[in-house]
Amino acid sequence: MISEDDLIARFFAPIAGQGGLGLRDDAALVAISPDEELVVTADALAAGVHFFADDPPESIARKALRVNLSDLAAKGATPSGFLLSLALPKDWHEDWLTEFANALAKDARDFACPLLGGDTIRSPGELFLSITALGAVPRGKMVRRDGARAADRIYVSGTIGDAAAGLTLRRQKGPGLSIDQDGRAFLLDRYLHPRPRLGLAPILRAYATAAMDISDGFAGDLTKMLRVSSVSARIELRHIPLSDAARSALAADPSLHDRLLTGGDDYEILCTVPPHESGSFEAAAKKATIDVTAIGTVEAGHDAPCFLDQDGTKKTFARGSFSHF
Repeated sequence: MISEDDLIARFFAPIAGQGGLGLRDDAALVAISPDEELVVTADALAAGVHFFADDPPESIARKALRVNLSDLAAKGATPSGFLLSLALPKDWHEDWLTEFANALAKDARDFACPLLGGDTIRSPGELFLSITALGAVPRGKMVRRDGARAADRIYVSGTIGDAAAGLTLRRQKGPGLSIDQDGRAFLLDRYLHPRPRLGLAPILRAYATAAMDISDGFAGDLTKMLRVSSVSARIELRHIPLSDAARSALAADPSLHDRLLTGGDDYEILCTVPPHESGSFEAAAKKATIDVTAIGTVEAGHDAPCFLDQDGTKKTFARGSFSHF
């Protein structure tokens, strides 16, 4: 059986960036300039909770890094590197770890976010991994959750509900939803492979008053952001952007509607922008080739957000977002 030192040297040292010191030390060395601040985020992923144990190893690796990069994007940060803690199950094998490490290396290169260090242990149960990602922002420019103000316009990037529909497909046995193969492949990909909107980071710094990524479900995450900002909102659900594939899934099973808006794993950006800056924000996002959609307005008060259905009636959700507890 391969030793921990050999495992690190073979699979992960080649991924390490300069600050990782070849993974031959107990810590990394990260330089931050005097006019920048460090943004730190961490996400843990467990088999059976955040992914299926038989998901492809390359998909697990990409998801683990990308969910953290999504957090950095929402804060307006540029990735600097990441730490990986990996607890391997008893039945792990080198082919699996090779595929995992190769995919992690590709994403680390593509997103300019090198591995800086971490830890590898044997798990007493299922696969478990945690990534801590580091990013940099100009001093005083991190976009927080608690800055939303009355009259701000509320935006989301991309489309909402794709991953929730993909998870529904992943769980189904038999033929499942009657949507075409292209739509099915798109939704499964959106569940397996988040798309961190790092191109929005500098745009958020320039225009957003508050931002977060949508990880646990649109309705619940919006409520969280409004709560810490001490404001409310009015949301027109007809403006929520849905992909063609999600619309097809919804047509096949109308009961999916609430799940698309509360199911989580979107990893899109939710943000608020002052009304006089909305045109510039939209133009900058378009130039960055990232779709953004205005879905409502921040309002004064401490009530939960008001969601208006297609016919103008108030909509409530039994559960606003995913929760571990």
